[in-house]
This record gives sequence, structure tokens and C-alpha cells, in this order.
Amino acid sequence: MDILDYAFMQRALLAAVLVGITAPAVGIYLVQRRQALMGDGIGHVAMTGVGLGFLLSASPVWMATAVSVLGAVTMELIRWYGRTRGDIALAMLFYGGMAGGVMFINLAPGGSNANLTSYLFGSLSTVSESDVTAICLLAGFVVLVTVGLRRQLFAVSQDEEFARVTGLPVRALNLLTAVTAAVTVTVAMRVVGLLLVSALMVVPVAAAQQLSRSFAATFALAVAIGVTVTIGGTVTSYYQDVPPGATIVLLTIAAFIALSLLAAPLARRRARALAADQPAGDPAECAIPATRGTSDGVGV
Repeated sequence: MDILDYAFMQRALLAAVLVGITAPAVGIYLVQRRQALMGDGIGHVAMTGVGLGFLLSASPVWMATAVSVLGAVTMELIRWYGRTRGDIALAMLFYGGMAGGVMFINLAPGGSNANLTSYLFGSLSTVSESDVTAICLLAGFVVLVTVGLRRQLFAVSQDEEFARVTGLPVRALNLLTAVTAAVTVTVAMRVVGLLLVSALMVVPVAAAQQLSRSFAATFALAVAIGVTVTIGGTVTSYYQDVPPGATIVLLTIAAFIALSLLAAPLARRRARALAADQPAGDPAECAIPATRGTSDGVGV
């Protein structure tokens, strides 16, 4: 394949695979916590880190990681203590992050808003070797947390009060989830872009929930969808000369629509099978209900 003859495409495809794994792996916990737009907010804050990177002649990826982690921790603190004015504080944090990124990059020597484009919407040709190194290290951290602590994170995402009663460090796990989401945003920004990364964290999970009936199955299917659409979007972007971030997100939405259409007949088939298994003469209200997932469509 000629696509692999170019070093920049090798780097882009590796980054795409890592993004396809990490974004849904974190997104499944955000969806369970009903914080689907958290990635979007962190993306706004990360823009300040990108601008600081240009201003200080430092790595925009590492600077964005530091700033987005700080922003994610601040978001969690606001959620705990913000009370009625928490939404206003979050709005100022998000918009302040975006404004700070634009300001810092324009103050940088030779900087302009054009420098932000590849970070806002993703760019294949600008993924450098240092970016790949940073993405690999950050992705390793995300996978370690989301897989190694999956039981604890799932318990906290489902019911914080119950998790607290069982002795889990709820606040520490919430902070860890926020930090992991922030790291994921910076992992994905070179491929998908800061403004679109939230879609890749949420839509594959929502698509997987259309078919799966357990947390483990949803996790695996969401990651499979994420890897498929990121590779597909990257390859399409190369051959058709279209923006990679937008292509990946549109493919993700198409996957959601396709699985939603497939889920309806499967649900009817399960219902008929359940009715066939019901002993003759038993009233419908006496039938044993099928195992159900959580309110978000994900079972334990």
C-alpha cells in the first residue's frame, strides 16, 4: 500500500489507532456519569495549553496536557463545591480557555490563528515524531487506568453513594476519571481536533449500547468502533484530501445510525424468543423479565 510509504502517514495511522482505543475507553465512564460533554469543555481549556506551547517555544502537546489536567481538576472541584453558580463558573472556564489559546498564540513570535487550525480540527501531515512519542506515553496511561481500574470506575460511575458505602475512594476516582479524560483530549487533538474529540469519546459508546447488554461487551465494541472509524477516516482523508477530524466524526455518526437500525429487528427477535420460552398458560405479568442493563443501556 502506497499509503504506508510515507513516514507522516505511518505516524498518523499509529496516532489514529491509539485515539480510537483511548477515546471510547474513557468515554464509556463519562456516558455512565452523564458527563458526555466533558470532553468538549476540556478541549476548550486545552486551547490555552496549545497557545502557551507556541508562546514559550515548548511542546504544544505536553503543555496542553498540563493545562487540560488542571482544567479537568478545576471542573471536578466546581462540581463538588460550585452549587447553584457552578454552571456559570464552568462557562467562564471553557470560554476563558478558548480565548486564552487565541491570545497566547497571537502573542507568540510569528504566531497567528492559522497555527491553531491543525489542533482544532486535526491534521495528518503535522503529526511529528515527538507528537507520536507523547501520544504513545499518554495513551498507555489512559489504557492502564481505564482497564486496570474498570470495576472501581464503573461502580463510581453508576452510583457514587453506593460506591462510597462500599469503601471506595469516590473523590479520588472522580478526579482520576477527569484527569484521564483530559489526557485523552490531548491524545486525540492531533488526529480529530480539540473541537471534535468529544464526539469520538461519546458516539462510539452510544453506538455500542445499541447492541450490547453488558459493560464489558459495550467497552469492547465501542473500542472496536473507535479504531475502525479512526483508521477509516485517516485513510479516507489521505486519498480524498478531506479533513481527518470531520471525516472520522461523520463515520462515527454513520456507525451509530447503522447499529441503531440493526438494533430494532434484533430487539424484536429477542422479544419473540422470550415469548416463545414462556410456558403456555402463564399470564404475561408472571413472566420473569430479561436481564436489563442500566438506564444508559449498559449492564454490569
